[in-house]
Amino acid sequence: MRIVVCESPDQVAMVAADESIEYLGLACSSSSQSQETSVLGLATGSTPLGLYQQWIKRHRAGEISFRNIVSFNLDEYCGVPPEDPQSYHYFMQENLFKHIDILPLNTHIPKTDCQDLPASAEAYEIAIAQAGGIDLQILGIGTEGHIGFNELGSSLSSATRVKTLTSKTRQDNARFFASMDQVPKMAITMGLGTIMNARAILLLATGVHKADTIRDTVEGPVTAMVPASILQFHPNATVVIDQAAASKLAHLDYYLECERNQQSL
Repeated sequence: MRIVVCESPDQVAMVAADESIEYLGLACSSSSQSQETSVLGLATGSTPLGLYQQWIKRHRAGEISFRNIVSFNLDEYCGVPPEDPQSYHYFMQENLFKHIDILPLNTHIPKTDCQDLPASAEAYEIAIAQAGGIDLQILGIGTEGHIGFNELGSSLSSATRVKTLTSKTRQDNARFFASMDQVPKMAITMGLGTIMNARAILLLATGVHKADTIRDTVEGPVTAMVPASILQFHPNATVVIDQAAASKLAHLDYYLECERNQQSL
């Protein structure tokens, strides 16, 4: 696991943009129309917003293109229609999709406005596989260590499925709703196994309120009680965090030295 510590949330966004564009290569290059399609896994929430703003800025400057990108979002609330401002469909449209040149047919978010939610989750997993799997997965992280909506106790090999949200997750997300009663109790989410199948992973975290979680994810045991700790097993996972989120890492000096040496290669 590569740990990149930045001075500020703004720098986290810039580094994440550089890393993602470099990894996707010509797949995001506006100068090539014959590039192969790349599959990008996307996250919602406040943390990736800075990255999305960087992508939008660079797209508007003519530096990158998403014409050959296929995207799959991590999750979606159950019982919230796509047109609802609290849905992740709406979030992605407002905060990214309508500002870049990604083709609408190439964007995918779990379908939850249906009768058979387990079948919808299974179909989403199949669609990811049929697209060739995810090349680069963007992740945020919850205060209890969840990625996507893989709450504590999630199977470390789980596939896309319907998941019940913990009271802590619902409380954390209540700020986006008029009342706690309106916060959904379930979501369809990519599983931990699905996420781990991505060829590369970029996890972003900022703020001192994420410091305990980052410590447990990076330095703690791999356990279903901290779902993000499974990333210790991924061969190409990069964690980009600000100094506040890194503040409780016991081996911070070593991670900084590793990154300095990496940059010198």
